[in-house]
Amino acid sequence: MPVKNFKLSGAVEAKPLTQWKSVGVELLGCQTRIVKGARWEHRVIECGQGEPLLLIHGVGGHAECYARNMHNLGKHFHVYAIDALYHGYSSEGPWDRDKRHDYQVDAILDLLDAERHERAHIEGESMGAMLAFEFGLRYPERAGKLIFNTGYGWRVRLQRSFPAPEAHAELAELSLKAITEPTFEITRRRLEWLVADPARMTDDIVEIRNRLYSTPEINVKMRRWFKVGSDDTDPWDLNPFWEEEDLRGYQPESLVFWTEHNPGEPPELGEYFASLIPGCQFYVMKDAAHWPQWEKPEEHDQVLIEFIKGSG
Repeated sequence: MPVKNFKLSGAVEAKPLTQWKSVGVELLGCQTRIVKGARWEHRVIECGQGEPLLLIHGVGGHAECYARNMHNLGKHFHVYAIDALYHGYSSEGPWDRDKRHDYQVDAILDLLDAERHERAHIEGESMGAMLAFEFGLRYPERAGKLIFNTGYGWRVRLQRSFPAPEAHAELAELSLKAITEPTFEITRRRLEWLVADPARMTDDIVEIRNRLYSTPEINVKMRRWFKVGSDDTDPWDLNPFWEEEDLRGYQPESLVFWTEHNPGEPPELGEYFASLIPGCQFYVMKDAAHWPQWEKPEEHDQVLIEFIKGSG
């Protein structure tokens, strides 16, 4: 089906990336806490008022990945950047390798119930996009508008073939090194993979990721997720689970948010996935790779604001 390209209402004024301060400075005024749900504990960073908006990071990530977006989005929504299940300081179990993605989706519902939200808008980046997509598939009545940022329904068997993304193998290798040898230099290489220009990755976010991976209880979770010591080092387990036909009745209003230089996955892939979802819109950010919310935060935020509020 044809895809509607999402268009911003006007130009976005952005300050130079050098003017963004440290993660700690950007998060001043936000609250960090542990939300205790019926099944799991969830670490969240939150700010703002209004309709809830959940921001979910990619594989191996953490809530600080959205540090540059909290206050701007918080002017319009009650924003939660979360540590996804099995990541950061959120719960580490129960663990079932075959059900881990399903549990991650159920954990979103657990968080909404704990915070007494009937429904929430969700943006997921990379792995988080897969979780947001499956949340909308399994719990449409609890989903507001959904944004799939540089990721899609990875467990959907696509009828159109795309070249296997060699970049994923590179990411897995860098992630393993960052877990088994958590040094500043190795962690920086891992995070530079996410951006179109290595200079866009700052020392403080590298230090945060390195400190997390050096924390014993978090390192154990990451070693389990990335199967350290196993012959099978694929951290995704993306065996087909859904078929394209399953998307025909997809209910939540959705936006596939892609980038010009998403590693190994060209805009054509994101546009094709958007074409499978009824009414889904598609947006491509220029001069960005796998972390558009970090590389061009003002543009990223404006897309979310206008899409959720109904402009564009």
